[in-house]
Amino acid sequence: MAGPRASVAAHEVLAVIFQVRQQRLSVLLWRRARPPYEGAWVLPGGRLGATEGLDESIRRQLAQKVDVRDLTHLEQLETRGDPERHPADRTLATSYLGLVPADTDPATPEDTAWHPAPDPPPMGFDHAAIMRAGRRRLRAKLSYTNIGFALAPREFTMSELSGYYRAALGHDVAATNLRRVLLRRGQIEETGESVPSGRSGGRPAALFRFRARELEITDAFAVLRPPSRE
Repeated sequence: MAGPRASVAAHEVLAVIFQVRQQRLSVLLWRRARPPYEGAWVLPGGRLGATEGLDESIRRQLAQKVDVRDLTHLEQLETRGDPERHPADRTLATSYLGLVPADTDPATPEDTAWHPAPDPPPMGFDHAAIMRAGRRRLRAKLSYTNIGFALAPREFTMSELSGYYRAALGHDVAATNLRRVLLRRGQIEETGESVPSGRSGGRPAALFRFRARELEITDAFAVLRPPSRE
């Protein structure tokens, strides 16, 4: 006689939301309120509605945890169907990668908090693996697309931008090299404005912006690929 896992699989949508906060890449997690994994930190999301598409569902789910207007980028990440990924029911999961720019501070409910992506708390289900897949996707796309626009404010100095890249990539990125690469690829441009020098004096720092605020493939070569590691 077939067990409960022979029934029709449920489908959930999950989101890996990253933001650079206090010079580190952070991920948005919420504390689960019911079994299984009651009290554990998990990715925001939930069951796909009977009449919903995937994109519609994840935006509805995220609206309960963070103002979706703060998201500058959202893309489908992967689908997982391991029969054992949920201890109670056969549940497929389609995950999304979302990015919030560093100059915003989205309001979140009490059960939701930002955690360091390189060193997250113990997570329920397979959500830690999904989060790591989101980090890999972000690091890869920083190498050949203009996705940095989704991490940065609309205007920034190169020192600030290199800090966002450093947090996302997990290794040092020199501002002068980043400026050269991104200008060559046509990703950024000078605004014509600058930030006044500080108390120590020195030359005012030029302000830059991304030329496009939508995802574009700008170079097939992964010049900024991080070292091979998780």
